Amino acid sequence: MPPVVSLLRAESYDRDSIAANLEALLAPLGGMLAFVKAGDRVLLKPNLLTGAKPNKDCTTRPELVYAVAKLVQAAGGQPFLGDSPAFGSAAGVARANGYSTWLEELGVPVVELHGQRFDTGSAEFNHLLLSKEAIEADVVINLPKVKSHSQLTLTLGVKNLFGCVPGKMKAWWHMEAGKDGDRFATMLVETARAIQPNLTIADGIIGHQGNGPSNGEPRHLGVLAASADVFALDRALAELLNVSADAVPTIAAAERLGLNPEAIDFPLQTPDELRVTDWKLPDRLHPIDFGAPRVIKSTFKHLYIRLIKEPMAAYSQRAIAK
Repeated sequence: MPPVVSLLRAESYDRDSIAANLEALLAPLGGMLAFVKAGDRVLLKPNLLTGAKPNKDCTTRPELVYAVAKLVQAAGGQPFLGDSPAFGSAAGVARANGYSTWLEELGVPVVELHGQRFDTGSAEFNHLLLSKEAIEADVVINLPKVKSHSQLTLTLGVKNLFGCVPGKMKAWWHMEAGKDGDRFATMLVETARAIQPNLTIADGIIGHQGNGPSNGEPRHLGVLAASADVFALDRALAELLNVSADAVPTIAAAERLGLNPEAIDFPLQTPDELRVTDWKLPDRLHPIDFGAPRVIKSTFKHLYIRLIKEPMAAYSQRAIAK
C-alpha cells in the first residue's frame, strides 16, 4: 500500500476554522486516535527558528499547534512542546512568537531538548546526539512550516527534525558535514529516520518564500498537509510548489537511501489541484558549512539570548502583567 498524504485547502488560522480543517485533514489517516492513545506522552515539534521575526511567519503558527494539542488531549494524550532553536531557548522563542497564551490555556508545558547518543542504525552517522525527549516520547508529532531555504532550497518535514539535535550541536554539524552538501542532507535524513515521527502536519496556510528560512517573505499558500510518512509528505509538497525533487537535497538524499515511495495516495486533494507555479525560491544557494569563527560567534549569540535577553524579556512581561 502506498503511503497516504492528506492535502487540504485551508485559508485561515481562525480557531474554529483550523479545528475543522484539521479534523478533515486527519480523517483519511484515521484521525488523531490512530496515533495517540490514552496516557501517551506526545512531543509537539514545531519550527521555532527564532523569536526575532514573528511578523515574518517563519515559525509554525501557535494557532495550529494549539489545535493539534487539543486533538491530542481529546485522544487522552499528554502533549508537551519542545524544540532546540538556533538562538535562545524553546520557551523564550515560543513566548516571543505568541505561544504563551495558547499553551497556558491548555496546560501544555514547553521543554528544552537535551542530547544523548542514540544508535541511529547508520554507520556514518551513528555518533549523532539526538534529543532524549524526542526519542523517549511515546508519540512525536512533527509540525514544520512550509518555507524556502537558502541552503537547502526548501525546508519541510525532514529538515524540521534537525531541531531534535540539541543546542549548538547543530552548528557543529554544519561545520563537520557541511562541506559536502550531499553528506549534510544525508545526515538530515538519517536524523529524521532515527526520530521516526508518528505524524507530520505541515503549516502551509501562510508559508515563507524567497530567502528563507527567515530572511524571505510571508506568502499566503492556503494549504495544510499531513502524513505518517515524512518523506512522502516532503515529496508531495515539493510537487505542489512546482519544485523539482532533485533540487531539494533532503528529498534527493531520501531517494538515494530508498526512503521515497514510488507512489503516494492522495485521498483528499492532489498536488496538481493545489499547485503553485510562482513560489519564490532563494535568489541563490549559500554554502552549508560553518567555519570555526562562525560557530564561536553563533555560540556566544545563543548564550547571550538565553542568559541575558530572554530573562530580561520575561521579567518585563511579568512586570507589565502586575
